[in-house]
Amino acid sequence: MPRPSPRALPDTVTRSDAPSARELLLKLLVSRKNQPLDAATAIRACALFDVADNAVRVALNRLLASGLVETAGRGAYRLGPQGRAMGREVAAWRDLEQQLVPWDGGWVAVLALASPDRKVQRANQRALALLGLRELTAGLCVRPDNLDGGVMRLRKRLRDLGLDRGAPVFQVRELDTPLDKAARGLWPLQALAAAYDQTQAHLQASLTRLPQLPLEAAAREAWLTGDAAIRQLVFDPLLPEPLVPAPARAAFLDTVKAYDDAGKRIWRRFLA
Repeated sequence: MPRPSPRALPDTVTRSDAPSARELLLKLLVSRKNQPLDAATAIRACALFDVADNAVRVALNRLLASGLVETAGRGAYRLGPQGRAMGREVAAWRDLEQQLVPWDGGWVAVLALASPDRKVQRANQRALALLGLRELTAGLCVRPDNLDGGVMRLRKRLRDLGLDRGAPVFQVRELDTPLDKAARGLWPLQALAAAYDQTQAHLQASLTRLPQLPLEAAAREAWLTGDAAIRQLVFDPLLPEPLVPAPARAAFLDTVKAYDDAGKRIWRRFLA
């Protein structure tokens, strides 16, 4: 199967591409937790990024058809069951340090062979990438076994995210030396470490700038800059030491939390 890879590390830590209607809607719904989102608010928020009203309506209909979103009364929407599972994983970035346990050198593996069903294949790819698994050999994806709850909890999280229930999820220990070395090299370790410092510095500069901007400009910058940083955390594979420097990741996390809090205050004013 194609390798499940998180997005490439960006050249800049502020997104240069405008978010799609689908992406904006899902993130608005996740941020509102169980509070419904009405169509008028969705259209207003998307207009800040030059997304047309019709594109918002089309995206809502497609999200409804996919099951990620469901209706919550006339002209109102909320996350559906699979959307809520995805939302929990996305929102878990704030507590990611509590998700980790010391690594003893073991691995969690998933045997996810290519499926002729495109929908199944996309769901597998999304679940594996979101939880930091990479392909070691054909169809065999692995990650360090350093997440709280071990293989049992990871299996449930993967299946909640849409992984094919027939895909085995199991623990692997004592890989031979060449294979263990290959597994440790599946992630861009130096780029991950450098990105923590780079994005942290960019967030701090933006925090200084936001109060000086007009409200709409501040809302747009807070979304784009904060979204890039949160994406970096959500798709961070949460590798253990000695693969990555844990203190640098923890400092980065603290800065993203502060930025996210500032961004939420700005967006509450914008949508008021």
